[in-house]
Amino acid sequence: MPRTSAATLSVAQPVIDAPAALRAVEAAVRHATALGVRVNVAVVDAAGVPAAFVRMTGAPLHSVDIANDKAYTAASFGLPTGAWHAALASHSEAVRQGLVLRPRFVAFGGGLPIVEGGARIGGIGVSGGSEAQDEAIAQAGLRALGLVPDGPDRADALPVSERPLRS
Repeated sequence: MPRTSAATLSVAQPVIDAPAALRAVEAAVRHATALGVRVNVAVVDAAGVPAAFVRMTGAPLHSVDIANDKAYTAASFGLPTGAWHAALASHSEAVRQGLVLRPRFVAFGGGLPIVEGGARIGGIGVSGGSEAQDEAIAQAGLRALGLVPDGPDRADALPVSERPLRS
């Protein structure tokens, strides 16, 4: 049936641009180097599509996918990956067991949403160090973009409609 309304079928969605994604990755690598750890760093856009990636020489090979999945999880849910354990505590057993079985879902630290002006524009994921190191390295990537991980653009400052679903 032909459309009779002038309404559009699309919406604009802000996403991280390539230069910003590269800046975040480069800053993360600098921080990892300062910590003496070799990691993989991934940045994805708001749809989870890769925007930038670096594998430091000697970074664990299995961490390539983990870094990408941390970025994907953070971008898709808008919640730091390290916050999932606590976030799932209030959910049913079915949700707790089922969600962690989803492909690409990561529930340990090192993935952060990239939020600008209240809009989720992507995610950054780091893997190869300890959970605390990965988290600190991802935060360095956000700081390079002028985003403070604990500031007004943090994930829990998002409008309720942008936060992860609660059961």
